[in-house]
Amino acid sequence: MSVLYGYAGKLLEVNLSENRFKDRVLQEKLCRDYLGGIGFNARYLYEQIPTGADALGPENILMISAGTLVGSPFPTASRSEASAKSPMTGLFGTSNSGMFFGIQLKCAGYDGIIIRGQAPEPVYLVIENEEVKVYPAGNLWGKDAWEALDILKTEYEEAEIALIGPAGENMVRFACIENGYYDAWGRTGLGAVMGSKRLKAIVVRGSGSITPFKGEEMLQKTLEARKRIMASPFYQPFKSYGTMNAAIPYGKFQALNAHHFTRGCLPDWKQNFARSRVEEYMKSHIACQSCIIACAHWVEINQGKYQGLKMKDMEVTPVTSFGSGLGLSLEACVQASAQAQKYGYDMVSIAGTVGMAIELFRHGMLTREDIGYDIDFGQEKAIFQLMEDIAYRRGIGHILAEGSKRAAGILTGSEDAAVHIKGLEMPMIDPRGRWTTWTLGMLTNIRGGDHLRCRNPVENLRYNENKHNYRKERFGFPEKMFHDLDMPAELKARAIDLEQDTVDIAVMAKWAEDLINLYNALGVCIRPPVMNSIGPGILAPFFEDFTGLTMSPADLMRAAERAWNVMKLFNIREGEKPEDSRFPERFYRQAIDDKVLPEEQIEEVLKLYYQARGWDRHSGQPQKEKLEELSLEQQRYFDSR
Repeated sequence: MSVLYGYAGKLLEVNLSENRFKDRVLQEKLCRDYLGGIGFNARYLYEQIPTGADALGPENILMISAGTLVGSPFPTASRSEASAKSPMTGLFGTSNSGMFFGIQLKCAGYDGIIIRGQAPEPVYLVIENEEVKVYPAGNLWGKDAWEALDILKTEYEEAEIALIGPAGENMVRFACIENGYYDAWGRTGLGAVMGSKRLKAIVVRGSGSITPFKGEEMLQKTLEARKRIMASPFYQPFKSYGTMNAAIPYGKFQALNAHHFTRGCLPDWKQNFARSRVEEYMKSHIACQSCIIACAHWVEINQGKYQGLKMKDMEVTPVTSFGSGLGLSLEACVQASAQAQKYGYDMVSIAGTVGMAIELFRHGMLTREDIGYDIDFGQEKAIFQLMEDIAYRRGIGHILAEGSKRAAGILTGSEDAAVHIKGLEMPMIDPRGRWTTWTLGMLTNIRGGDHLRCRNPVENLRYNENKHNYRKERFGFPEKMFHDLDMPAELKARAIDLEQDTVDIAVMAKWAEDLINLYNALGVCIRPPVMNSIGPGILAPFFEDFTGLTMSPADLMRAAERAWNVMKLFNIREGEKPEDSRFPERFYRQAIDDKVLPEEQIEEVLKLYYQARGWDRHSGQPQKEKLEELSLEQQRYFDSR
């Protein structure tokens, strides 16, 4: 095997049941075929998790892998991917996070961590310069994430820490893994998996370095990538306001999750959540490793009932989840985010589950006797109390901790109030108000109802027409945007029709999913200034300079597509059915702004997407020809243990 540059060169496998550690040396073929990050996770978990394994049992495996380019100066290369069988969906569960965990992991000597088994008592794991130890966590168990971090930080200065709060300890199915104080691997319930393994925290600290193949050439390509990102028309808006740029347009389109998807937008949304309100509380910007955008906000509230609260916040997901979905004020959204991070749960799922409970209470299907108090949209005290009850599985919280889909199976007659796809609560976008590549992506997403695995890199928020039977969206940009897009010419011409000024949603969805999967393998951020300017043509030569592995742009995209197909095969093996790729019934029956989803047209776009993927047009099953094309038949990369 040739020397691997850019990688740490090993995966750490930890068996908590046996208190045993094992290094797995990376093979060049694995790196070429799956690259890193989500690619490593997809292949390992597909091979190693037994079919039908209990997501909260010892047979499930949790894996966290740094993206390949983490440790390089490539703009935004900070991301790491955590994956396991999801306690929410029973399918492939995975989530991405940035900041500095990935770089510390690689500098400690590992590209990824594999957690198997189940500790007999609570423990935490320490990885420091290839030295691995497991310690009792009795003094940490029961503490919220911020309290536990305060304790661990006194002993492990400069370390990066992944950990769970009470929600993870109590196996709330949508618990997340916190990434330090203010970030997380948020979706699909990975914190519950960590809690089931009685693993409170993973501490990583390393003083090693990552050696590039061609350092000088790599730096030159870094400068070129920086220039491209900074030239994107999305760069300055995202540098100034981050993801909050989407909040007002989606409200204008009546396409928000207002009051648990019963309204398209709240009456005072623009006034109460405008950019000026963000500026009122934002004191500075925050950037992840290698980032030139710094889209995150440091927020300080200096008056009112939440005076003294300081944290990273006012991003679109928490603001729309708590503000639009539950009717909280902007200041209360920050408090809700703090509570979510202390308890350690997915903000989309906690807001969706609380929203479900409020809707049931409004319709008399849950009572004060059931909950212990009255609750409604905008009632801060009651909402915060229910969030706490769910984290500790108290009273009705014990049922709601199962997530919307399972809770609806327990609470008779409540199925219509469970707004989810494949068991995962939906985020901010109401497809009745806006239909785009992004909204189709919630149906096709490997992990269920989610918006972060598929997005048109040239989505135009100025327009909201829908004149093409849901098959297309408006392009609306100058022709230069088309020519600058880093996408194969033939595919670009199929995806974007300049004469008609349209984007083919099915074709673009397949491309966007593979592109984001490539980012998640390499550790690059998916913010619009990056998606708009960086593709495989830019990444391939940088990848070679960093790793020494020659990969064409087509090779990189094939590796990303291979991992996506592996996750789809995992899902089918674990019971996913064609009828699961469907929006909740309310979107087809209950109008918002006089609009419902046309069921037949949505189904046809989904079939066109399957066709673009080389899957069966009706079932979404990857076909034999596609498996052969991606070399997915009968191939193993890992021995059994």
